[in-house]
Amino acid sequence: MAHDDRLLLSSSFGAAAGAYGEHRPDYAHAAVRWALEPAPGPRVLDLGAGTGKLTATLLALGAEVIAVEPDPAMLTELRRSLSAVRALPGTAEAIPLPDASVDAVLAGNAMHWFDMALAGPEISRVLAPGGVLAGLWNLVDDRVEWVAGLARVSGSAAIGPRDTPSAWRAETADTHLPKAASGVAARFGSPEQAEFPHGQRRTADSLVATIATRAGVLVMRAPEQQATLGRIRAFLAGRPETAHGEFTLPMQTGVLRVRRL
Repeated sequence: MAHDDRLLLSSSFGAAAGAYGEHRPDYAHAAVRWALEPAPGPRVLDLGAGTGKLTATLLALGAEVIAVEPDPAMLTELRRSLSAVRALPGTAEAIPLPDASVDAVLAGNAMHWFDMALAGPEISRVLAPGGVLAGLWNLVDDRVEWVAGLARVSGSAAIGPRDTPSAWRAETADTHLPKAASGVAARFGSPEQAEFPHGQRRTADSLVATIATRAGVLVMRAPEQQATLGRIRAFLAGRPETAHGEFTLPMQTGVLRVRRL
């Protein structure tokens, strides 16, 4: 992705911080446990923490969490909902923490926004030896027939690369880890991928509201956005699985982890 496009998309969330906090899913606990499994201690940095979806899961699992988030509106929402957490302004490319100060760096639906040429050395710097870098992504499970239909109707701006299991496996196989060009690739071991069942209770309206918080939808012009969300709403109204009351959106939490040597 071009730098300007990445900047436009990654900076779009602040305008929808409240909706993001309300509607985005948490992360499968088993996925977070697996991400942390090799970590030498409990100190975890949630990098690009957003409104604290992953932060809350880490807290529930007993981690000592510091959250870092660049967007002021998202950071405000995080501090409002998780007032006891140490939450700092900062970016993956300039992490406001000392050297070797955390045992794991986790990023929930955020690592694809990082400029790894700059973020790689910073992540390596703040990680203790043996520490873990892991990205987590919530994926809609398009192996379920109606979810595959939803993905087709939504279009790539709403449900795109990294948003379904097969696309995520291909997209993250070697894309979002520190590169040799960053000078720190040799400090990390071989990457591992795993997926864990997850789900989110939704109604048709709340699922439309969730999709409306995706970057590709947030940056649309109003007529295109309305048409896209209207198409999704009509699809959900016409499916027996989603037309009446609450349902579970089938998901997977995908994890890409690598250990600092």
